[in-house]
Amino acid sequence: MTPRASHSVPVRMTVLAALLAGLSASALAAPGDVVISQVYGGGGNSGATLKNDYIELFNRSSAAVDLSTWSVQYASSTGNSWALTRLTGTIQPGQYYLVQEAAGNAGSQNLPQPDATGTLAMAGGAGKVALVSSQTALSGTNPTSATLQDVVGYGSGTNFYEGSGPTGTLSATLAALRADGGCTDSNNNAADFSTASPSPRNSASPYKLCAGGGGTPDPVAQPIALNCPTSISGRAGTAFSGVLRASDPDSIVNAASITGGARAGISLTGFTAAGADGGSASASLSVDASVAGGNYPVAVTFTNDDGQSASCTVNVLVSGEQTISQLQGSGATSPFNNTVQTTTGVITKLLGSGYYIQDPAGDNDPTTPDAIYVYTGSAAAPGKVGDLVRVTGTVTEYTPTGAPRSYTEIKDITASANLGTGQPVGITNVRLGAEDLRRYEGMLVRFSGALTVNGNGFLGDRGELVLGNGRLETPTNRFRPGPEANALAAANERNMVVLDDNSFTTPAHIPYLFQDQTVRAGDTVNDLVGVLDFGAIGGGGGWYKLQPTDTPTFSRTNVREAAPTVAAGNVRVASANVLNFFTTFTNGRDVNGASGQGCKIGNSTSAGNCRGADNMDEFVRQRDKIVNELKAMDADAVGLMEIQNNGDFAVGYLVNALNASIGSTVYAYVPQPPATGTDAIRVAMIYKPGKLTLVGGAMSDNDSVNNRPPMAQTFKVNSNGAKFSLIVNHLKSKGSCGGGTGNTDSGDGQGCWNLTRVQQATRLAQYFIPAVVAASGDADVLAVGDFNSYGHEDPIAYLTSNGMVNELERFVRPNGTPYSYVFDGMSGYLDHALASTSLDPQVTGVTEWHNNADEPEAIDYNIGDTADDPYVNNAFRASDHDPVVVSLNLAGATTDVTSSVKIVQSGLKGNVLTGKVSGTVTITNTTSAPISGPLQLRLDGLPSSVTLDNRTGMQNGTPYITISTGTLAPGAQATVTTSFSNPTKIQFSYTPTIISGTF
Repeated sequence: MTPRASHSVPVRMTVLAALLAGLSASALAAPGDVVISQVYGGGGNSGATLKNDYIELFNRSSAAVDLSTWSVQYASSTGNSWALTRLTGTIQPGQYYLVQEAAGNAGSQNLPQPDATGTLAMAGGAGKVALVSSQTALSGTNPTSATLQDVVGYGSGTNFYEGSGPTGTLSATLAALRADGGCTDSNNNAADFSTASPSPRNSASPYKLCAGGGGTPDPVAQPIALNCPTSISGRAGTAFSGVLRASDPDSIVNAASITGGARAGISLTGFTAAGADGGSASASLSVDASVAGGNYPVAVTFTNDDGQSASCTVNVLVSGEQTISQLQGSGATSPFNNTVQTTTGVITKLLGSGYYIQDPAGDNDPTTPDAIYVYTGSAAAPGKVGDLVRVTGTVTEYTPTGAPRSYTEIKDITASANLGTGQPVGITNVRLGAEDLRRYEGMLVRFSGALTVNGNGFLGDRGELVLGNGRLETPTNRFRPGPEANALAAANERNMVVLDDNSFTTPAHIPYLFQDQTVRAGDTVNDLVGVLDFGAIGGGGGWYKLQPTDTPTFSRTNVREAAPTVAAGNVRVASANVLNFFTTFTNGRDVNGASGQGCKIGNSTSAGNCRGADNMDEFVRQRDKIVNELKAMDADAVGLMEIQNNGDFAVGYLVNALNASIGSTVYAYVPQPPATGTDAIRVAMIYKPGKLTLVGGAMSDNDSVNNRPPMAQTFKVNSNGAKFSLIVNHLKSKGSCGGGTGNTDSGDGQGCWNLTRVQQATRLAQYFIPAVVAASGDADVLAVGDFNSYGHEDPIAYLTSNGMVNELERFVRPNGTPYSYVFDGMSGYLDHALASTSLDPQVTGVTEWHNNADEPEAIDYNIGDTADDPYVNNAFRASDHDPVVVSLNLAGATTDVTSSVKIVQSGLKGNVLTGKVSGTVTITNTTSAPISGPLQLRLDGLPSSVTLDNRTGMQNGTPYITISTGTLAPGAQATVTTSFSNPTKIQFSYTPTIISGTF
């Protein structure tokens, strides 16, 4: 609700998220006793009358319900993170219960006296509210906890609700109201609620009787109804007061007194008793001019002639003159929070709907910030940068949704004055990572030296770069989940600041790009100077942001590599996530120009299932980047993830485009295996037939645990007959929690669906790899792909404990941080190369080509996502994952033993009748050791017009004959006859080569 963070952030919804948005089951088996009767999230928004959001409850049953262990909870319309407000007390039959939530910056009226108070900042239009009979936060987008008592999904696009749909969309002037005063409950939000002006009721409101006996009031005397303001305010040195009222339908309110927070100068005056049952009693809470500035909660109790009493607490806010440092204080929140105060400072920056002021003298206390943000809304600042101003307003704590802490501001400005030119404000040097940034809130600071760009994902739509001292590593990329990972997470948080672009809106031009249209993670920026802001950041939540006052100076310290560099070997294998390469587009057209097309998920086919390019123009840009990437890698076999699951069409199209770019037919695709899963995407493989030959068909594991089945193919190396098997994997993603225990986000850094990924890794190790080895007759296996697990998370730990070697830890870790993905300003690798123990000694090198993860999303193939279009037709930002390249030096299945034997060729003799020519070749073992069989005679250089009629086979286009299948002892001989067809009767010869082994 805070205007500073009110602009929207474009987000691409995954297909899974879109599916979840369509799921809605009745939250409860039967209508509840206590229900949510009103929801309002527009409090304090522009155009609102009420200052606060609220949730109203109603007891529609005939029995009292104890709420002391209950809570109301809130999540965004499609969110999976729930925040809660704890409830207290008992709700009687037919009674209402008002829960006051967060306040905005607008509105003129307080709510009636709330029965519970929380800080939930609810969205004004759409969201999810739950009534829960526990005080433990729910989890997931569609929670199914047994403690769930009632759910109200409100507004368009909300993905969790009762019945056929959510309520109508709310606004600053519209709340959702349950029909018949709260009595109606058919477990259908769309039918049970209407939108109307907010009309909050509390426990003192008249009771409501529901049909069928629900809501019958307790026969005892009805309680006193209070009408107390939440707060009254005035300036120190001036007397002021506020009126409190109370009534009781069946008795006379006849007395009132201060029962808590009594203080000299604050008194209850002018009490007037009610004249009859149901009449109104009143009194004034008076504050005289002697009361010093501060916040004073005062409890007032009203009593009646039946001996009943009821109390309310009024916050007496007395504004005074305080220094900025006093307003900030040394704690997490201001000691003057929610009080009206006056302070003086020099304007250091005009920003958004307000400005920063700083005390140039400060208080010499490093624990108290010397600056503060003044929020003015649509009003202009009282001066320019460098002017000294005096400001009077309400001190408040601003907390962006999901942020770990609040930020002290002054809002609701009642007076401001320009006092002329101020004293220059000095710049404070800050050591990022070594200090709590809260002590520098709002101050003019310098981050001395170089900071490293760690995240650029929101550069295009928010103008933000995440910075840190060096590259920040994802904790579970380096450590197993636990204390060490937690310590690294805490250190990363301290070592992070966001460089903003002096705007809270989408930038008119993408800032900070180099001349080559990028700024990479790993680049550095030197001696940043600016004001330390705090606010909403890309991806949700809030953090400290530097709003620069001097133009940042960047250095390209993370140079782009034109192609990956890896140690030499005889086979190069790569793994590449191609980020939803679809030949059918989200606009319903396809690469052939056909319209009305769709993509398949399970039994559903629609354009809404498609991912990737929205149209042909975007597709061409995407295709060209991926082709550039694959061509630069020049791998002999490539495992692909996130390619459209439409048979072999998409992968075939990609191969044709790659070969066209190369200028010859170099690559082919491995025909799809029997099962490719029911997701819209699958894994695939391409290879070079000139280097490798397929051995058998592709295999896959269609077990139900694999939402995207792994694919395996055995290859034979053409040059030496060596075999190995490649397995391409794409494990369950970390997003969109669900699936019950073990698959929710436990907070250990492994994200959602960790149990499922462990089950998939177990299935891979215990079933699929053994099946591939058995089918191929060869133990050399390389498992690659997007495992959606960082380097030391549970799935990878399971695989490396069960026969697989982590080649990235072996080759990359000794030289730096292995990473293929950047998320939340931290780097780690989700893309792996795991070798069997027999293959491990034959791995000569592994590298990650950082052509994607370090690049900003704003430079990808999408059109219209940002104000500028920095797209360049090259291999950079072809995907969001970096490819992994593995060099193998595979031991051959054959050995050239020509030098170990003596070869004697007889002369060739012709047969007039058959027209054929024949001879013999005899070999003798001239060494002192036996030569292992089988032994093959390969006839190198035989003219193409001459045919070896009795050949055993061909090896790379050259005929060969098996001489012997056994071992040739020292001094032993073996002879083979050769028979040729020579239709052109040319003179010919060949070079005999003796090979040990099987081609």
